[in-house]
Amino acid sequence: MLNYLWGFMILIGVAYAALTGTLPDVTDAALDSAKEAVALCITMTGVMSFWVGLMRIAEEAGIIKSASRGLMPFLHFLFPRIPKEHKVNEYIATNFIANIFGLGWAATPAGLKAMEAFSELEEERRKENRSYPTPKGVASREMCTFLIINMSSLQLIPVNIIAYRSQYGSVNPTAIVGPAVAATMISTAAAILFCKIMDRS
Repeated sequence: MLNYLWGFMILIGVAYAALTGTLPDVTDAALDSAKEAVALCITMTGVMSFWVGLMRIAEEAGIIKSASRGLMPFLHFLFPRIPKEHKVNEYIATNFIANIFGLGWAATPAGLKAMEAFSELEEERRKENRSYPTPKGVASREMCTFLIINMSSLQLIPVNIIAYRSQYGSVNPTAIVGPAVAATMISTAAAILFCKIMDRS
């Protein structure tokens, strides 16, 4: 559906430009936008490579495991039914830490592994209890909570936005940090409150 919508908008734009005699401007704008897109991709590749590399170093140095242990009280509050020694806790912690530092791309692999571990945990529960309420193929409460917290996206350093602002000539690219922290703290608090209310229902 979206493909048809975008195609329709492009055709309307080209037809309007042809009728109003601004087709050369549209061509110039398309070429300029393509050049900007390539430059932005190069910038973002460098920024993300740097931060993802730091995350990898932190993981190899054991910093992520230490941070996971520090986050355990918070994780147990969010996911009280998950055993404390289960491997999913480390994946969740890695995902949360990457998101806090604005590394959405680095958070994705850990998020996918967390969802796989959640599925395995649900399968174990089904084997132990044949009358387990959550049928196969249906997201568990923990999965839903994890996704909601991810969407709320608490960030202390919004790396992507800072890179975009820097690329497009912002005088102070890091000015977004304060508002971003405030906005994402509110959204995360709302997400946690919602999850806890739904968990009791």
